Amino acid sequence: MNQHEKGARRSLVAWRSKRDGHKGWHSRGYLPHFDDPGLIQSVTFRLADSLPQSKQHLLELDDDREKRREIEKCLNAGCGSCWLRRSDLAELVEDALLYFDDERYRMLAWIVMPNHVHTVFEPAEGNSLGEIVDSWKGHTASEGNAILKRKGSFWAKDYFDRYIRDVEHFRSAVRYVHGNPVKAGLVDEAESFRWSSAWNGRVKEPVKKADFHGKFI
Repeated sequence: MNQHEKGARRSLVAWRSKRDGHKGWHSRGYLPHFDDPGLIQSVTFRLADSLPQSKQHLLELDDDREKRREIEKCLNAGCGSCWLRRSDLAELVEDALLYFDDERYRMLAWIVMPNHVHTVFEPAEGNSLGEIVDSWKGHTASEGNAILKRKGSFWAKDYFDRYIRDVEHFRSAVRYVHGNPVKAGLVDEAESFRWSSAWNGRVKEPVKKADFHGKFI
């Protein structure tokens, strides 16, 4: 796809998304996001102190893929307070993710790691990506700080998101989510990590069907 076609695609998506209450391509001042009602989304958000001062320069990287990869290394190394190691806080976050499941969105896969969260979900029409993530973060920040008897930032300000392109990308995203605690050395098998959709076989299949090219329709 050339630059002209990309521009036309973005313009069309922006028009349709604005009409349907979604934002299309936009930025919250930190990272670019793509909010469209026809997409399955993979979203990662992290605790406020999960990136040490010595690694703050990673936020300035121009290559989003490299930025995400390098930040993920820090997260899997267990940087910061790792409050979500506590079962009460992990349960708080998981309950928030599932509270509006099958209403505002369809949660397909998730994991609550010690200092970050991965999700794969289908937003329902009229429920924007930013509103969904903000509702998770807002509620759990307030309740989490109350449990910890503290004040201040609980989550980092922004989040990473990628829309799922096709069936294989979906499978890959779910494998990555479920494999995260194994990669981080927390468990030997993905299914044994309690705060994950891999535990007790809770992962779902997308509602969207795939065409013969493997694209979602």
